[in-house]
Amino acid sequence: MRIFGINIFLALTLMLGTVACGDVSKEKGNDEDKDNNLTGDVTIYVTTNTRSQDFKKQATDFSAKSNMSPSTIRLELGTRYQTMDGFGAAVTGSTCYNLMQMTPANRTKFLKETFSTTEGMGQSYIRIAIGCSDFSLSEYTCCDTPGIENFGLTSEENDYVIPILKEILAINPDVKIMGSPWTSPRWMKVNNLTELKPFNSWTSGQLNPAYYSDYATYFVKWIQAFEQQGIKIYSVTPQNEPLNRGNSASLFMGWEEQLEFVKNHLVPRFKESLLQTKIYLFDHNYNYDNMAEQNDYPVRIYDAGIDEDIVAGAAYHNYGGNKSELLDIHEKHPDRELVFTETSIGTWNDGRNLEVRLIDDMREVALGTVNNWCRGVIVWNLMLDSERGPNREGGCQTCYGAVDIDKSNYSTITRNSHYYIIGHLSSVVKPGAVRIGTSGFSEGGFFHSAFENPDGTYACVLLNSNAAPKMITIDDGTHHFSYEVPAKSVISYRWEK
Repeated sequence: MRIFGINIFLALTLMLGTVACGDVSKEKGNDEDKDNNLTGDVTIYVTTNTRSQDFKKQATDFSAKSNMSPSTIRLELGTRYQTMDGFGAAVTGSTCYNLMQMTPANRTKFLKETFSTTEGMGQSYIRIAIGCSDFSLSEYTCCDTPGIENFGLTSEENDYVIPILKEILAINPDVKIMGSPWTSPRWMKVNNLTELKPFNSWTSGQLNPAYYSDYATYFVKWIQAFEQQGIKIYSVTPQNEPLNRGNSASLFMGWEEQLEFVKNHLVPRFKESLLQTKIYLFDHNYNYDNMAEQNDYPVRIYDAGIDEDIVAGAAYHNYGGNKSELLDIHEKHPDRELVFTETSIGTWNDGRNLEVRLIDDMREVALGTVNNWCRGVIVWNLMLDSERGPNREGGCQTCYGAVDIDKSNYSTITRNSHYYIIGHLSSVVKPGAVRIGTSGFSEGGFFHSAFENPDGTYACVLLNSNAAPKMITIDDGTHHFSYEVPAKSVISYRWEK
């Protein structure tokens, strides 16, 4: 990134945003028994920006009365949009390091709360680095000795990332994994494409065209190395933030370079290797870092002609520009997919202030991207420590995680806005769900999205950013129900037809 500056178990056990993992059951007492007995036609999760309700599980029944409410959201089942791939966070080297400092019992408890579809939020899509990111334990790639034959996974993968991924997949085998490189090996870099001088730096530089073929092989070897560990890579992006030269590990890759590399090297190598991994282009900001010649970056590549089976679409971040860019790109190429792959909270945006961030992040990141055709939503680090690390010099040293763990005991966890906004989606919207249309209620300050899940259940996720509660009715054409949405809250519903 650039600096400018539950599910049942979770709902039952977390009433405070900050909890000590080992003491949760003691804190809850008899409330667990009450929540375990919740039954109803509709399962509901509620989070207020004051944590008066902290991903609290509720239930209500369908109404037997005629629906006369003017505040009714009606599901329009015949209006169908994108199919959803999932929701989650980046499982960086730093995240894995922090998780490995926890006791096995506490780590399992947290991972179940996050990824389990029966005991947790059911988060379903994560992003990892191909090599290092600015949230790694060191700068490295998987081929730092010149020669692609020297490729090999490093201690960060073998000791931290792969063990954590295996634990996550044991809890939820259907979690999708995206890989993104922050830099190519330094021996593949040049200072620019005119002089082609060697550029022995982790930061900036460009990929030497002489090594396009080797770099494509690097991707294939990386995917295959993870598959040998039983970890399937669902998707990759060719370069994280290709227009950002300033990260601690970075590589500039304009759209013409990406077109050449992907079309003539990466796609053919994937096909030769019989890989089914999807490729998403770009993976950077809505505003293309204000580089006019890079505007509509993925569209330029689509228009130049590129494989439609392997190159699925494009990925975006929100560190510059507006989410309306997603709609613009979709309208220019409705045949291509969109995913949202990175956003962060930090000291620059009052990141630990849930009263502000829950509302803003739900509107702009969660619902804002989904309602503009994104199939997946992935936020930045799943877990950082209480000192915003481990991080790298020259990278983000002011970021918070979706959760932050107390470095003094690696037990007490603070859950921030990004954890809640992803959980409110993943808990009721399952991979393969289709976003569907709605009509009716549209009062200012309310934002929502509705879905039909693969199992035939319906889901709706709603934000009330207003200072007053509101009784809202949801009607699917067969059933309807009403529930008072608290002031400044997020609420998720799931029910059977």
